[in-house]
Amino acid sequence: MRDTRVIESGMNVRIRKYSWQLAPADVRNIRQTVFVEEQQVPPELEWDDTDEIADHYLVVLPDNTPVGVGRLFSTLGETAHIGRMAILPAHRGKGIGERLLHHLISEAADQFSELRLSAQEHAIPFYQRSGFHVCSDRYDDAGIPHVDMRCMAPAQVSNALESRPHPMLLGEDQHTWLFDSERTMTDLMDSVVGQARQRLWLYDRLLDHDLYDRPRFRELISALARRHRLSEVRLLIHDDRPLVKRRHQIVELMRRLPSRIELRLINEDYPVDDQPFLLADREGVVYRHDFYKPEGFAKFADGGRVKLLAESFQRMWDAGKGSLELRELPL
Repeated sequence: MRDTRVIESGMNVRIRKYSWQLAPADVRNIRQTVFVEEQQVPPELEWDDTDEIADHYLVVLPDNTPVGVGRLFSTLGETAHIGRMAILPAHRGKGIGERLLHHLISEAADQFSELRLSAQEHAIPFYQRSGFHVCSDRYDDAGIPHVDMRCMAPAQVSNALESRPHPMLLGEDQHTWLFDSERTMTDLMDSVVGQARQRLWLYDRLLDHDLYDRPRFRELISALARRHRLSEVRLLIHDDRPLVKRRHQIVELMRRLPSRIELRLINEDYPVDDQPFLLADREGVVYRHDFYKPEGFAKFADGGRVKLLAESFQRMWDAGKGSLELRELPL
């Protein structure tokens, strides 16, 4: 067991961490009260094998009164899952649930590059305030409407939870997120791209394999391109030779979805920008100061800047040309 003290609503609360085997009866009792009795979740759905592999968190008041629970677990890969968060009815509205969520994000931030959870539909705004965004259609779970949500940069979000409302939420977060390392840059880039609903425009020197051929980025591009018939992914680069020499998953996606993903080469006879950037819908931007360095900033709600960069992108795109090399590659 590990015991952590946190401050919430002017009072001390403790968050204790247990394995399932050593968890006190309070953990099971709170879930029984909230999910099985209050929300009418069938017991056979509430108690699952995941409990055996998860870390369980119990929130207690200064007098050791148990008031809330949650669990955190991971499977293979870089993703952790938050679940079974519940606060007893008498203690809701005091910020305890938010404090527990922040604690779970902090616990996972140093180990995982992505957090996921299944949220009841009414709780979407609660999770959005702490850096999660919706990543699925609505579905039914135990008779209750749910959506999947994820936080794609928990290390960045964890450091900003107390000072930035709706961190990294596209269209809401007004702050500027600076980066000076490739890890931070890719976290921010994935978070922006993962929230795009229709449009992604990318301008760079080349489709660097380390940046753009990563499994998670490919998954995000694929999901966006397949979302609906108006999805649009435009890739504008200076050099396509690395794509010819080495297999690139984005190129394969482009060839399978030619009406949704398109690549063009810069026409050097026309003016071009000296800094790379990525635009998501009409709000999100990731901007680098140099083609060769991971230094720059990301913004999640900057329609004015996105509009100006989109106009520049469109001019370069209209003057650009298709890649003959890629067109001639065998399927």
